[in-house]
Amino acid sequence: MQLLKTHYHPEVETLDDKSILKRLATRSIALQGNQILLLYTERYEDYSLPGGGLDLGEDKIAGMIRELIEETGAQDIKNIKPFGIYEEYRPWYKPEHDILHMISYCYTCEISKELGASNMESYEIKNGMRAIWVDIDEAIRHNKKTMATSEKKGMSIERETFLLKLIAESLF
Repeated sequence: MQLLKTHYHPEVETLDDKSILKRLATRSIALQGNQILLLYTERYEDYSLPGGGLDLGEDKIAGMIRELIEETGAQDIKNIKPFGIYEEYRPWYKPEHDILHMISYCYTCEISKELGASNMESYEIKNGMRAIWVDIDEAIRHNKKTMATSEKKGMSIERETFLLKLIAESLF
């Protein structure tokens, strides 16, 4: 799969002598016309691709399908194709490690427009996360505004906005 970008958070000045936690994740890209299925998170005021961490030894595509169903209730998932890899280094919030090295494997897929019930984790519910079909250009505009003006923005918004722009350029 093609590497799309390697991003270093501004607080990560060096990897030398740092304890690094490596985490593999997947992201799903499901489109219907000019609409994309995203997660809106009230806590961070942003849109993000459905996805999350892979379980130890979990197949990437199986993990992508699991995360997509859990977070959105997606049904009839088919035609899964690799889109690319987004790699990032950012500060880690637990004392065991200094830096998180996240590798996100992104896949396009087709799903039914109608979503079933999601099965989100408690922290996702607490953060006000919900699945929504949204115009991709509106999602990009919204995330850019959040990056420029919000004190609430999370660390993933840079990744998500980069990926949304790339999706809009290459798939629309």
